[in-house]
Amino acid sequence: MSTFTIINPTTAQPVKDISLADLAQTDTVIAKAAKAFETWKKVAPGDRAKLLRKFASVVDSHIEELAQLEVLNSGHTIGNARWEAGNVRDVLNYYSAAPERLFGRQIPVPNGIDITFKEPLGVIGVIVPWNFPMPIAGWGFAPALAAGNTVVLKPAELTPLTALRLGELALEAGIPEGVFNVIAGKGSVVGERFVTNPLVRKIVFTGSTEVGKKIMRGCADQVKRVTLELGGKSANVIFADSDLEKAAAGAPGAVFDNAGQDCCARSRILVEKSAYEKFMGLFETAVKKFKVEAPQNESSEMGPLVSAIQLERVKEYVPDDAKVAFRGSKPEGAGYWFAPTVLEVTNVNDRTYREEIFGPVVSVITFEDEADAIRIANDSEYGLSGSIWSRDLGKAVRVSRAIESGNLSVNSNSSVRYWTPFGGYKQSGLGRELGPDALDAFTEVKNVFFDTNL
Repeated sequence: MSTFTIINPTTAQPVKDISLADLAQTDTVIAKAAKAFETWKKVAPGDRAKLLRKFASVVDSHIEELAQLEVLNSGHTIGNARWEAGNVRDVLNYYSAAPERLFGRQIPVPNGIDITFKEPLGVIGVIVPWNFPMPIAGWGFAPALAAGNTVVLKPAELTPLTALRLGELALEAGIPEGVFNVIAGKGSVVGERFVTNPLVRKIVFTGSTEVGKKIMRGCADQVKRVTLELGGKSANVIFADSDLEKAAAGAPGAVFDNAGQDCCARSRILVEKSAYEKFMGLFETAVKKFKVEAPQNESSEMGPLVSAIQLERVKEYVPDDAKVAFRGSKPEGAGYWFAPTVLEVTNVNDRTYREEIFGPVVSVITFEDEADAIRIANDSEYGLSGSIWSRDLGKAVRVSRAIESGNLSVNSNSSVRYWTPFGGYKQSGLGRELGPDALDAFTEVKNVFFDTNL
């Protein structure tokens, strides 16, 4: 068994060592989940609902503990971390209603009765990234458990602490042993075994497009189901007729929240040419005011990057000769800090404009008119999220229908709600999480015909 040292990204100091599971341990946990499935799927819907509500209640009573763990492990601001822990609670509560509402259908047919059932798949492998360890875990395990599946969850090596604690809280809430399992380990060991072990019936993966493609290829051998939430390079489209003050004030949070380590980050800003100078002036003021502070500070709006490796990756995108329009501030001293950075771009083929940087860096480009905005926004292999700013409702409807993206906001930068489906177009992913659609991803539809001509 190997270990991994957790580093506090704010101080660059070690926190603790975590044991990493090997192949044999991974198979043992998967087998345990498969055995638990045989009883969990038979739990009465109302009883399963009660257990999920109790799990939500236990999480609620540990919000502050979970939030402080996330600040320590991930460098998230305390405000964000509290929201993230609360999101786990809310998602559990939302899906606690599902077991009693997992309806099939009666379909009219000749000579009999036809009905459908929604049945659980079995063991679900959930692979969680390091950028939002708690919410993304909950988006996977809550609907999976609600539908009657068991779960083996693998957190990212960098950020396992809250996931491991959630596993303990599930047992405290009365979730039966083996139903919800958390196992720390390397993606090349644990994650790969999710792909190859036939007892795992589906994988939910959030992470890079490159790794998602590899998982998809591996799952093909067993025709194993996958949900993939992958990369993004979302466009923030700002028309001249919009409320420029509101658009500019919201733009820093739309890209620099969580230090830009967000697949939904609006890291491409498209501004109608006639409004460019005014917008950039307002945007600079907003960026200069954006508070990059120690994440435990209640006033902090952005903390450090998650690791030294991630800091170096981001730095590569902003060399000394980069066309920087302006920068925000950052603390000096230890920690993986990078100041919010705004780049002016004139070519859509610019590397910073096409690649997912996953850091607090945004590229700004101009467009001529509505058609040009749509063309530039769609000129990407990604299609996850984005924003459209305009006072013209007709234009907002046309542009939102034309942009190839799974999640869009008009006059807002908020695109993720647990009541509504979330997922990407093109190479941003496959399938939908959250909302009522998620349950379909964790069930099989069984059709049964009863001949009444006896």
